[in-house]
Order: sequence, then C-alpha cells, then structure tokens
Amino acid sequence: MELFGSSGYRAVADRNFMDVAFRLGFAVGSVASSALIGSDTRTSSGAAKHCVASALLASGCRTYDAGIIPTPTLAFTCRDFAVGVMITASHNPPQYNGIKLWNPDGSAYDTGQRHRIELLVERSTAPTASWEDMESLRTMPDAVQQHADFIMRGFPERLRLKVVVDCGGGAGSVITPYLLQQLGCHVITLNCTTTGFFPRDAEPTEESLKDLSQTVRSVGADIGLAHDADADRLTVVDETGMFVPGDKLMVLLAREVGAKSIVTTVDASMSIEEQGFKTTRTRVGDAYVSEELKKGGGDFGGEPCGAWFFPTVSYCPDGIYAAALVAKLATKKKLSVQAASLPSYPMRRGSTPGDRSLMGRIEPALLRLDPISLSREDGLRAGFADGWLLVRPSRTEPRIRITAEAKTVQRAETLYDRALAAIKGIESA
Repeated sequence: MELFGSSGYRAVADRNFMDVAFRLGFAVGSVASSALIGSDTRTSSGAAKHCVASALLASGCRTYDAGIIPTPTLAFTCRDFAVGVMITASHNPPQYNGIKLWNPDGSAYDTGQRHRIELLVERSTAPTASWEDMESLRTMPDAVQQHADFIMRGFPERLRLKVVVDCGGGAGSVITPYLLQQLGCHVITLNCTTTGFFPRDAEPTEESLKDLSQTVRSVGADIGLAHDADADRLTVVDETGMFVPGDKLMVLLAREVGAKSIVTTVDASMSIEEQGFKTTRTRVGDAYVSEELKKGGGDFGGEPCGAWFFPTVSYCPDGIYAAALVAKLATKKKLSVQAASLPSYPMRRGSTPGDRSLMGRIEPALLRLDPISLSREDGLRAGFADGWLLVRPSRTEPRIRITAEAKTVQRAETLYDRALAAIKGIESA
C-alpha cells in the first residue's frame, strides 16, 4: 500500500479520507508516545484533525492541539514531541486535504518511516490503549508566538519598508503579518482572513498573484509576499509588481544566509551552479531536499516553486522565515535591481498524457539527441552544453512532465518539442 507521496498523504476530503485519517492516527500512536497536531484553514481540517487526534488518544499517545498554524510553525514547535502531525494539502485546491508527519528536528518523515506507517495503516492492527492510559486532548496555544519569537531574535534591526502580504486565506494569516509588523514593516494585508474558501488559487504562482502585483503598484509598496495555504512556500513580487522567478529568489536567499552549498531539485535552473554554489540536486519534492540537507549535503535548500529550507531553523521549508529574510533583502536595494543582476535563461514547462511505463522507451529517444550527461535521479534529465531537458512522470496524475531550459528561446523550444514528439511517437507506435 503506497499511501504517502513526497509531501505526505493527500486526497479529496471525503469519507475514505476520514477513514484513512483515523487509521493513520492509530498507526502513528502505536509508535509515538507524544504528538503535536495542527492544521491549515480548510473546511475539512477540523474533521480530519479530530479523526487523527481521536485515534492518537485512543492509542495512549499524549496529544496536543496547536490549532490553526502554518506547517513550518508546526515543524518548528514539535521539537519536544515524538511526532508532529500537520493536517494540510498545502497548495492543492480547497476540496483536498492531507496529512504530513514530522520528526522533532523539523524534517519530514523519510522513506523508511513513511513505509512503516503505511504498513500499519494497511494492516489496521495497531492496538487500543487500556482505559487508564487514555488522556484528554490538550492544547498548545503559544506555538505561533514561539515561532515568531525565534525568528525575531535573528532580525534585531528594524525593517522599515512597506510590504503587502497575501496569505490566500491560509494559515500564514495568523503569523506573517504580525511578524513583519513586529520587525518594523508597514504591512498591508491582502487575503489574510483565515478561510477554507480560498479567495485565490492556493498555489502562489505568477498567474494567481495578479491582485498582489496590482496592490503593490497602487500603494507604492517595496515588495509583495505570498504564501500557499499552509505557508511552507513563499513567492515574491518586486516593487514594480513583477514576479520574481523562484530560481533567482533561491540565489538571493542563499547569498543572504551566506550559503556555500545548495540542495535543490532536478527542475531548477542551471544558473544556480553558475553563481558559484556547490549544488546537489534531488528528486522533485520537499521531502527529498530535506533528506539531503539532513545528511549534511548543503547549508541552504530550495525549490523553484517557493519552498525554502534553513537548516539552522528546521528541515522544513519555512515560508515565514523566508518572508522576514526577503524583507531584509529589500531594505538594502530594490528587489527589482537585485533580481535583474542575475542571469535568466528561457525555460519551457508543460506536460502530455502518459504514465511511467513509457519511461524505458523514452530514454533511447533522448539518447539520440546526443546529451553530454543523463541523470535518472527523477525521471530522465539530459544535459547539453547549452541547456538541459527533463522528462519525468507525474506522481499525482497520468501525465509526463517536460521541462527544457537553454541559452536561447529557440533552443529551449527545440528541446521541448523533441521530447514531446518522442513521447507522442511512442504512444502512437
């Protein structure tokens, strides 16, 4: 039974989801003596939380409810517990929900830990504790304050700038505006009322942040900051309202924390290596970046989607800490100027119908393009002197994802089109 993806268990919040949540609570409770549980703002999060918490308590696991909090806040404050349990589907649409498990050091459950829980859920054999070992659900009301206090200690200077914060109705609403105000920012909020009926797409992409860009321009703000539903991601628009590409933001954040080595994913830009960082690439997914950082593979981690890792804080992507760091960056020089100083190469992303069974037949087609390297870390990543091409199966739907980056638009389009033609040729054969 494969229950977990790289970002935990996610599904539409229906009867089956609640059943899995209950069984998962028993599975976790059978191996953990204590748990801290939190949730994002989804309409189904309360029900899911109670399903998990009830099973944890019935297992004899001492359980605390931290309320509505961001994922990085949960990961940071679960250090005194055997496990952290976050009810969230992160950037998925509001009808979805999910469950993700965290170690006390803020790292997501690794492959081995996830497999152990999957077996327990499948077998449904986790025992119920004796009545005298069952406790009531306790609360931990200061988790947000603990996280905010920790971040504020790292920013003793006042950050005097105007910031627009768009939390998308999600859990970041309970901390990011407050944190930035405490750091000295003049904060203008947008979509910062907690609601499970998200006022924009849960994923903070360039396309979903038109209102943020417009607001930044209209009020003359220095930056605009946006979270997904559980605030493990942060994306940014500069003072002109322009979206700052994730690859460029990765470099700016890495420089700001003094990083020498970066852990990132196979779909990140080749420009990162060009900036002098020792770069380790993993499969796409925050859990894989976290695992590599935990092994000592780097002193900063990031994904172009907006997940930023600061190992000195925890091994969870922390959009809250990143928000404070970007604000500090913007006090030094206009963010548009900083972003413009970095190289940018044309990139084409897309997908086509197909599944992982095609990958073995796609490889010979890519080799006919004469790449100078071929990685099988996550799908197939072919390297060329002037760019690269990534072909990998989606983990959530029957599609093959294609990414191409090159020094020129024409070359990026050519690489993408050749990969697409190869896949379609295999399907029609």
